[in-house]
Amino acid sequence: MKYGINLPNFGPQIDPEGILAWARTAEAAGFDNVLLSDHVVLTDDANRRSPAPFYECLATLSWLAAGTESIRLGSGVLIGSHRHPAHLAHATATIDRLSGGRLIVGIGVGWTAQAFDVLGVPFTRRGRLTDTTLETLIAAWTSETYDAPGSAGTHRVHNGPLPLQQPHPPLWIGGNGPAAIDRTNRLGTAWHPLHPTRGLCIAGVASLAPGREFVPRIYFLPTERSVESPDRPLGYGTINQIRADIDFLSEIGAQTIVLDTDPGDQRLRRSTDHDLDLIRIAGESLGMSRVAVL
Repeated sequence: MKYGINLPNFGPQIDPEGILAWARTAEAAGFDNVLLSDHVVLTDDANRRSPAPFYECLATLSWLAAGTESIRLGSGVLIGSHRHPAHLAHATATIDRLSGGRLIVGIGVGWTAQAFDVLGVPFTRRGRLTDTTLETLIAAWTSETYDAPGSAGTHRVHNGPLPLQQPHPPLWIGGNGPAAIDRTNRLGTAWHPLHPTRGLCIAGVASLAPGREFVPRIYFLPTERSVESPDRPLGYGTINQIRADIDFLSEIGAQTIVLDTDPGDQRLRRSTDHDLDLIRIAGESLGMSRVAVL
């Protein structure tokens, strides 16, 4: 099993030193990847969940590429329609080259209606616009030129650098609904649901096309006492309960699991030092090996 970690690149607890410490601690602990969240504009609806300051995802990933050696770096997830597709293709290809082929591109449709309004992007068309972005990424990543539409017609766009990874960086499709699974089957590399229930995991995996990966994001919130609730989220409980959750996910096909130390309620979020301790505990208790990442 490979493990990723969700790095909260937002909130008053985090700063550049903390972001770098997160990534380097995860790398030393044996994690395969570290993922960052995304908001191009942080409107009130998003700020309540992911408060300012919010470090821009792509810029931070590029910076982390220079500060780490082997851990993969990714977005968990980019809002697909909030950047021009051509710009996103160019930026992600560049980061993949600069990082030595370590980029993971997670993309979802987004939910912050206020941000869509600020950016002038139709909220009701976000699914189709995300599909267009994914189609553009694949075309731009896999050819030295591609055709792009403009107001005056279709234009040929010259690429370079192309991504180092072939045929292109992994495309992890975020979302828990049927549309996300359909998008994964058509355009993605992996389905990346956020804190899915056990039932959703089973049903979702059964709907994936052959060759599509299942990469769930679950909590890593260990407790001293067993959590007996029938609604216990995956990754919340004693270390033995969390290991059992991982065994369940492995049995239904997961080969990579992203762990999340963010409790989801900013009133419960603790210091960066506490989070770094959780990263080390995860590496030790789940049997990660630094050697396995190299």
